[in-house]
Amino acid sequence: MTISPDFTMPATVLAGALGGYLLLVEPWLGRRMYASLARRRATQPRALKRYFTLTIALWWAFAALAVAVLLLSPDTTAADFGLTAPDNPLYVVAAVLLFGAVSVASGRAFREMAREGKHIPGRAAIEAMLPRTAAERRLAMAAAVTDSVCSELVYRGLLIAFGVGVLGLELPVAAALALAVYALAGWYQGGSGVLVFALFGALLTGLYLATGSLLLPVAVHAMLTVRDLLIPAPELPQAQGGTA
Repeated sequence: MTISPDFTMPATVLAGALGGYLLLVEPWLGRRMYASLARRRATQPRALKRYFTLTIALWWAFAALAVAVLLLSPDTTAADFGLTAPDNPLYVVAAVLLFGAVSVASGRAFREMAREGKHIPGRAAIEAMLPRTAAERRLAMAAAVTDSVCSELVYRGLLIAFGVGVLGLELPVAAALALAVYALAGWYQGGSGVLVFALFGALLTGLYLATGSLLLPVAVHAMLTVRDLLIPAPELPQAQGGTA
């Protein structure tokens, strides 16, 4: 995979501002938002709906800014942001089938563990955002798809292109820097959340670099996020947020 983005000055300023927000503000704001949700989840029935609605709105706003950066740079192509067909479509199809099977199988295992009252790894870290009603589940799925599409465009597409085109980094170094920024977004789950996001982000980054397209990372991101948000919520939500 090779990219050669050429950012104009307005695009550079806009992309730099968004990158600075993701690095310095998003981890802190995400932690505050999740902690607030965890405190209110048990007593305010609409708390989760408000949380997902705000999250969806923010992510589409970030995605719109990423598209604006692309439009402001005539010499930068959509492929420089990963918005292109993958280099090897058959590889993508095989990977989607594989990750789809893993997502379905692990999802079933998690639901069976919940019915048996067993500990589900990682559930405590996202407990407050697990839906309990049909309406909440629909909104959770919308949030999962939005997060998958928009965060891949921003963290993988935009930030890697920024690292190459503006900072003058080699592609692997730019990808590593973008991965570090993505990992910090997991701080709302505490230190272990940063580690989980780093590992998950490394997988998605690898898929992007291997295919030259955001299609496979978006698909894998969506499947695994939907699986996680369908984990059955415990009987009584814990009123502690921001910790893993």
